[in-house]
Amino acid sequence: MRDAAEARYCADFLVASDPWLTLGLTFEMAMQRLTDSTREIYVATVGGEIVGVLILFLDGALKGYLQTIAVHPDWRSRGLGARMIAFAEQRIFRVSQNVFLCVSSFNLEAQKFYARLGYQRVGELPDFVVAGFSEILMRKTRGPLRDFKPAA
Repeated sequence: MRDAAEARYCADFLVASDPWLTLGLTFEMAMQRLTDSTREIYVATVGGEIVGVLILFLDGALKGYLQTIAVHPDWRSRGLGARMIAFAEQRIFRVSQNVFLCVSSFNLEAQKFYARLGYQRVGELPDFVVAGFSEILMRKTRGPLRDFKPAA
């Protein structure tokens, strides 16, 4: 993320689509996430136009957490999401054996998408973001943490 204008652009398309709409997440929440210095934030571009955003968290208990992935509505169903996930995995697998993500219980298409990419459901967090909806914890792993060897 180069500047506040890019963050605002990404925040606009985040809050205009699910799961943000259903969960009632706001522009201010998106901006907070997009400007958080404890996260790694990447934008996907095509011809200089921002078409997607990734937010990764590489510390803590779930080291290797893909916190946010979003593709601009005009660019969906073109394989961009899968390429963005592949990029996130490449980055995360340099520091961890696992990639974790959460997907909302109502977001069935996203759950299928992640399963096609090799993610397995490992847990459920009821009422995690808002009452009435769960977040499904998913993981893609290369093996036990004990076997991890950092990339050179």
